[in-house]
Amino acid sequence: MFRMKSKQMLLYLLLTGLLLSLSAFSQESLTFSLPEAQEYAAIHSYVVRNSELDVTKAKKKVWETIAMGLPQLSGSAGYTKNIDPAKSPMPVAIIPKEYWPYLGIPDDTPATGTYPISFSQKYNSDWGISVSQLIFDGSYIVGVGSAQIYLQMAKQTREKTEIDIRNTVAQSYYMVLIARENLKVMQENLANSQKLLSDAKAMFENGFVEEQDVEQMQLLVKNGENQVLKSEREIRISKIVLKFAMGVDMDSEIELADNLDTYLMPLVRKEKIPAGFDYSLHIDYRMLVTEKQISEKLLNLEKVAYLPTLSGFYNWTKMAYGDNSNLFKNDVSWFKSSLIGLNVSIPIFNGGMKNAKVKQARIELEKADNNQKLAEQNLQKNYLSAVADFENAVAQYTNNEENKELAKKIYDKTTVKYNNGISGSTELAQNESQYIQTQSAYIQSVMQVLNAKVNLNKALGKY
Repeated sequence: MFRMKSKQMLLYLLLTGLLLSLSAFSQESLTFSLPEAQEYAAIHSYVVRNSELDVTKAKKKVWETIAMGLPQLSGSAGYTKNIDPAKSPMPVAIIPKEYWPYLGIPDDTPATGTYPISFSQKYNSDWGISVSQLIFDGSYIVGVGSAQIYLQMAKQTREKTEIDIRNTVAQSYYMVLIARENLKVMQENLANSQKLLSDAKAMFENGFVEEQDVEQMQLLVKNGENQVLKSEREIRISKIVLKFAMGVDMDSEIELADNLDTYLMPLVRKEKIPAGFDYSLHIDYRMLVTEKQISEKLLNLEKVAYLPTLSGFYNWTKMAYGDNSNLFKNDVSWFKSSLIGLNVSIPIFNGGMKNAKVKQARIELEKADNNQKLAEQNLQKNYLSAVADFENAVAQYTNNEENKELAKKIYDKTTVKYNNGISGSTELAQNESQYIQTQSAYIQSVMQVLNAKVNLNKALGKY
């Protein structure tokens, strides 16, 4: 009995250890720098995966189009039982009387009359192969070229998707860094408030301050604790957004290897902004160029509809007939037949339908050309706007940083005055609130600078 319980306990411990190890494995933390996070998203993001599948599908579509012009081979087989064969009336006079019994004609049938006779046997079977080859078709030639452009468009769409997801990951990564930096400041502020509360309690116990001062310090601590909790929630939410953008499982934990200064300082130290850019290299412009090529192909497709089409074919068939259901006996004869030929189709008149389609395709091509020219101006406008927004964000950051430092100095001086009994707790609370407000404005300006940089990258067509 004791041995059985020992075995059960051992099994329980093994299972418990296995579950704990699996739990630890499932909660393994992943650490990323920003470039690593972007590379991970470029592989694991579901949006990028779908765009990659579209490229694969486009490649198959190209082959499908090419295969239409290759030889087409098909086979066929059939077996039929004529339950009630079709009959035709035949003059009895032309049928020798000795054949009447085989045809089921009664002996008393008038020689001048007719009798329904079937020329089909009860069973028949056939099988064969057919080969066809497209020789000339203008739409096929245009279609092969269009399929290649379709593949090009799918690749460009994937490129644009990857650029977008990389920029989205950068924005989400920055949000986590900013929230983490804000938490650090709030924790420092809370620690300072807790020290002030401890000092106030000691001075109150010795009769140097009133109870109201202690209560005011308690209020500062509560506010500080709320700010810390809020910052921690912001970090959790920012990580959730980052994991979603990267395609990381929501149950996984991620850590960031970089710090905020790595990306912020080069921007606020007057990073040199390109004086201009080549819009023809922008992915949006290149996609519009491809769309124009598609419109040109569609116009050509409507034009070649006026041309004839030519194809060749070859058919080979073997057939057998009989009144016995087994047509594969040795005494059953199989009859072969084969034919070869050409098919040509020449459009002659269709009421002006083809002409209307050609004109519609020309209109679409003109619209594509206008969209391309519009994109040139729009991309330049977006670039100039992004540069201006970036410069404004840097200027606002500089101003808010100075305000934050100034508010910190005021708060620190007020703290010193309070500790020396020169300033009251109410003034200290007001200055702390002022410092927290300037800190929030500073954090907001940091986010604006980093977002402005991301938007500038988008305007340049990069990440």
